[in-house]
Amino acid sequence: MPIDFKKEYKELYQPKTTPAVIDVPEMVFLMVDGKGNPNISEEYQSAVELLYGLSYTIKMKHKSVLEYVVPPLEGLWRLADGSEEWYKDKEKYRWTSMIRQPEFVTAEILDEAKAALNQKKPHLDTKRVRFEKFTEGLCVQAMHIGSYDDEPRTNAAIMEFINAHGYVSDISETRRHHEIYLNDPRKIAPEKLKTVIRHPIRSQ
Repeated sequence: MPIDFKKEYKELYQPKTTPAVIDVPEMVFLMVDGKGNPNISEEYQSAVELLYGLSYTIKMKHKSVLEYVVPPLEGLWRLADGSEEWYKDKEKYRWTSMIRQPEFVTAEILDEAKAALNQKKPHLDTKRVRFEKFTEGLCVQAMHIGSYDDEPRTNAAIMEFINAHGYVSDISETRRHHEIYLNDPRKIAPEKLKTVIRHPIRSQ
C-alpha cells in the first residue's frame, strides 16, 4: 500500500480538538510565498496549482523509489503589520503555501519536475517554488472542525492553553501561524472541514 503521511504520522496530522504541545521535527517542503486574500487572490490559486502540479510530477516520476499519497496542502500565515490577530484583515495576509515531500526529494529533483511541468503548463511560473528543509520546533496544536472563518474559536482555545501552561507565543518572521488542510473545501461541507491549527511557542 502507498505510504500515507497523514496515517503514518498521526501526531502531526490527526491531533485532538483539545490543544496539546508538540515538537515538530525537520521535514522537506515545496514552498511558495505570496500576499493578499486567498479567497480572491489569483496569486494564491496559482501557488496551489503549482504546488500540486510539481508534487504529482515528482510522485509519478519516482514511483519506483517510493509509493506514497501526496501530503495535504499547508499554509504559514502572518499579517503585514506583524499582528498576531491574523484572521482580522485578509487583505494584509502574507502567506507561504507548501506541500510536504518524501525525504528522497532534493532541490535537483525539484528542478527536474519544474522542467517537466513547464512543458505541460507553460502558464505557471515554476520559479516561484522553492525547496526547503523546515524545522518548526515547539508548538501547540489542535484539530479545528468547521469552516475556515470559524477558526478564531480554536485559535482562542490554543491561546488559553498557552497562557495556562506557562508558555509564550513565539510568532516571528520565521515562526508563524500554521494550518494544514485535510479536506478539499470544494467537496466537503464547511461545517465538516478538518484543519490542523498550529501555533509556535517557547517557554517563559
